[in-house]
Amino acid sequence: MTDHTDPQAIRVSDLMGTELHTVDGMATAAEAMATMKRLQISSLVVNRRHDDDELGVVTVSDMAREVITNDRAPERVNVYEIMSKPALTVRSGMLARYAVRLLVQFGVSRALVIDDDGAPLGLVTLRDLVLGLST
Repeated sequence: MTDHTDPQAIRVSDLMGTELHTVDGMATAAEAMATMKRLQISSLVVNRRHDDDELGVVTVSDMAREVITNDRAPERVNVYEIMSKPALTVRSGMLARYAVRLLVQFGVSRALVIDDDGAPLGLVTLRDLVLGLST
């Protein structure tokens, strides 16, 4: 059990969200946006196509940057064209302060949280981490 009184000991697992919503890479941006809107979330995990594939992530920011600002029809853009892949991952046991450093270093707002075997457990955002570390 993590000692929550010591911000130096807070782990990613203490701050991550455990609900993972997924989308197929062949889905359209319009379908992904509809799912995000319905679930009131800002990112989806993109499923692996086969065992040797990696997970991806598609975010509202990806939609804004790649679809909306380029005047592309969301019904004609597939998720695989705009997602980030492989998704940046952090281990659930990583200290939260190191996860913050990693996300900032890569300029991303979220990371997929994995267990020691690489299985996805949830998502953690920079917001989750920073606010979780504040006392």
